[in-house]
Amino acid sequence: MKYLICLLVFFSTQLFGQDNYSIRNIISEYPKDSFFIGGTLNHSELNSKIEKLFLKEFNYLTPENASKQTAIHPRPGVWNWKKHDDFINFANKNNLKVRIHGPISPQASKWAKNDSRTKEELLNNLEEFFTALCKRVNDEPNVIWMDVVNETVLRNGNWFSEKPGDSSWENPWTQIGFNDDGIPLYIIKAFEIANKYAPDVKLVYNHNGGMEKPMWKKVIKTIEYLRNSGFRVDGLGWQGHLRNKGLDKHDLIFFSEIIDWTHQLGMEFHVTELNFWLKDENPKSLIVNNIQSVSYSNIINTLISKRKNGVVTLNHWGLIDKPKNGKFPSYILSLYDAELKPKQALYNIKKSLIEKSTRIHLIK
Repeated sequence: MKYLICLLVFFSTQLFGQDNYSIRNIISEYPKDSFFIGGTLNHSELNSKIEKLFLKEFNYLTPENASKQTAIHPRPGVWNWKKHDDFINFANKNNLKVRIHGPISPQASKWAKNDSRTKEELLNNLEEFFTALCKRVNDEPNVIWMDVVNETVLRNGNWFSEKPGDSSWENPWTQIGFNDDGIPLYIIKAFEIANKYAPDVKLVYNHNGGMEKPMWKKVIKTIEYLRNSGFRVDGLGWQGHLRNKGLDKHDLIFFSEIIDWTHQLGMEFHVTELNFWLKDENPKSLIVNNIQSVSYSNIINTLISKRKNGVVTLNHWGLIDKPKNGKFPSYILSLYDAELKPKQALYNIKKSLIEKSTRIHLIK
């Protein structure tokens, strides 16, 4: 049955392009506005073959870097909205639902990360950028969600903070300070701005890492603090950058518990950046690609099992397998190989959606 469905999906896609076996059409049979699956595009991928692949499969878009502070407001007095506006126009033209990924986060400019910045300068820069972004997206009917903060806590449960110099992997905003409850002021300020200036957009607290319990407990505690303080937090996001063997049995149980907690509070749960990171492994290895496809099945099947309890979404961060510059990851796997051919991971997702599967497969 598995291979028959895969063959049907493959041949119908090749013959008819947008068809009944595209993800966007499969999930149209699910209850309305309860399950969303999409992908991320880089600005350079607009008007390309990758854009065509995206439009064939999805109607939910996350622009990759175009709405971040480092792109829009890299330093005082400098603004550049072109890439952001190009994506908004693209979404409006193709009737796409959009999640704006422009959070107050480590994805900040070198200006903000420079050690000479004072807390007053950082706070002013944060307020200028995020107020302008919130006002702009609130007027866009296709913008449904927005990440407010991102990558706030390290895997060991400590706050992700600044480092000496202007390292690319640091969070300069903690220098603004902490309140009496030990919560970074930048998180509170970001949600204060979003609540005030983006009342028509759903607000997401996005986070990275794996299923490390100390980290997630701190994220959950912070969200509870924000909500108890009167701020609206509509969704919890997880950047699903999978590694090695994906999520093991205990990880999947905890993953399920996090989703349940989210839904119990009336919030949405978002997998915001699903892909598969390699270190030294061969990206063409059948074993590696099998681990990826089974891992994707486990995640989509878990989301399917939760869909009746609250909104769930899944966003693929990048659609094409590609090498990365740097020590880790050395290569990132996605839904299509470098020749734009669909992979088993894509077929597994479609198979699960068609069958409404909730079965978990442990990777040995």
